[in-house]
Amino acid sequence: MTQHLPEWIMIRYAKLWLKFKEKEFSKSEAEKILPKDTSIAVVLSDLKKYGWLEMKMDQKDARKTIYELKEPKKAISEEIRELARK
Repeated sequence: MTQHLPEWIMIRYAKLWLKFKEKEFSKSEAEKILPKDTSIAVVLSDLKKYGWLEMKMDQKDARKTIYELKEPKKAISEEIRELARK
């Protein structure tokens, strides 16, 4: 289920989307894109919580997580469907 993002998270999502689109990326790659004062763990966790980010374990190193952003149109479409059910 996708939920509406608070503005501060949407800004960070937009920065990540412009760089990665639907490509997989790592936490260290995200750190290079987002402002230095940003808690990467919080941003990634909140994006996952709101349904805008998929996470999976790295096949080569189970200690690492791989991330993939949900395409904006798909996320918004899911959000609209959820709102219409209320």
